[in-house]
Amino acid sequence: MTRARIALPVGALVAAVVYAAMWVGFRQNWGWVHGLDWSLLNAAHDVAIKHPAWVRFWDVVSVVLGPVPLRLLGAATAVVMLVKRNVRAALLVVACAPLNGLVTMAAKAMVNRPRPPTMLVFAPSTSFPSGHALEATAALLALLTLLLPVLSRSMGRVAIAVTALILLIVGVDRVALNVHYPSDVLAGWSLGYLYFLLCLLVFRPRAA
Repeated sequence: MTRARIALPVGALVAAVVYAAMWVGFRQNWGWVHGLDWSLLNAAHDVAIKHPAWVRFWDVVSVVLGPVPLRLLGAATAVVMLVKRNVRAALLVVACAPLNGLVTMAAKAMVNRPRPPTMLVFAPSTSFPSGHALEATAALLALLTLLLPVLSRSMGRVAIAVTALILLIVGVDRVALNVHYPSDVLAGWSLGYLYFLLCLLVFRPRAA
């Protein structure tokens, strides 16, 4: 069995455990989850109060790396895949990018957690999980899955590193703006990864 075949189910198990822990931790008001959330939120809020440009910077980041650009990128990629007659790949990116918002809506409706009262910019809907983190994870992993086979090993490593960095920046952005608890971000990353794996299992694109 290859490392990839071992890593996928292990990663899925870890993601499921993290998502469940964040959900239950919020519902049961676990001390360590509460402490994690507010220690980082308060630190980010203090920085923002002293440096207004901090908020403007992260607000721009939230738009550039937000769901709308990723959905458009996913739709464009799907068109390219259809032109190349790779229907399974097109279905993968459509499910993981343009249609990903439906997963976010359903997940938020099930938990209905209010936003942090300290949020620094307006954000609609509820807090858990982070839609930015969820949709970025699923969309970027789907795009990375199609991109890696056509890259050299060194460039593939660069692509993986860039993807990981973007996902980290998305998570930091949501906490920096105080629009999400850190536990929301962890849950968003986890659910986004699980949804990506589900789509990968269902559509099995040739490039994968």
